Amino acid sequence: MDTTRHTGKKVIVTGAGNGIGRATVLRLAREGANVVGCDVNEAALTETAGVLEAEGLTVALIPADVTVQADVDALIAAAGSDLGIVANVAGIMDHFLPLGEMTDDMWNRVMDVNVTGVMRLSRAAIPVFEAKGAGVFVTVGSRASLGGGAAGTAYATSKHAVIGLVQSIAYLYGPKGIRSNAVLPGAVATAISSSAMPDVPWAFDRAMQAMASAGAKVAEPDEVAAAISWLASSEASNVNGAIMTVDNGWASA
Repeated sequence: MDTTRHTGKKVIVTGAGNGIGRATVLRLAREGANVVGCDVNEAALTETAGVLEAEGLTVALIPADVTVQADVDALIAAAGSDLGIVANVAGIMDHFLPLGEMTDDMWNRVMDVNVTGVMRLSRAAIPVFEAKGAGVFVTVGSRASLGGGAAGTAYATSKHAVIGLVQSIAYLYGPKGIRSNAVLPGAVATAISSSAMPDVPWAFDRAMQAMASAGAKVAEPDEVAAAISWLASSEASNVNGAIMTVDNGWASA
């Protein structure tokens, strides 16, 4: 860890209440960034605040829902014109529902958080980045971005869509000094498991077969946060449109 890697940088991190989001807030704050973290779960944000306080770190933590435009606008306002990095971490799963069992409500909720929420915040940050002539997006995809064997239908579809969004930003805005990359974790020990409890056992078993066949291990959130930090840093200045797997080789199986 480089304690000066992000000194002076203003960063927004979504999903800051737990898991990869919390680990990313901690990592970037330890590395000198001025972080604005958000989560829809206020109790989880309070827990994050306690962890930060124990380390003597100061971070602005704001209750916000990426599916609500007014909350997104408030995040951008809180970060101000110095905003230089957006880490799109917030996401939910779909209880491993296959298409035949999928409800409109589940489909719409997963797509709204995992895709449209990322779009809203990224869209709102673009004018700030354009004005500066620089900016970085790091978005959390998934092993499910590369295949259908890691989750249910809505989640897999949403994470495939995230890759299209990430690479479109990279291609269209790269000439303006804006970079956009993705990290694709495999299994990670996070609170997303609350939306991962299987409702259809046979579909969950099928997904577990894919994980077992690849010898995939459950990672710690810090391992993913380290990749996010590097992609957001000047060390990755020539990395744009990249899809970085952080899954202990699961994607290569």
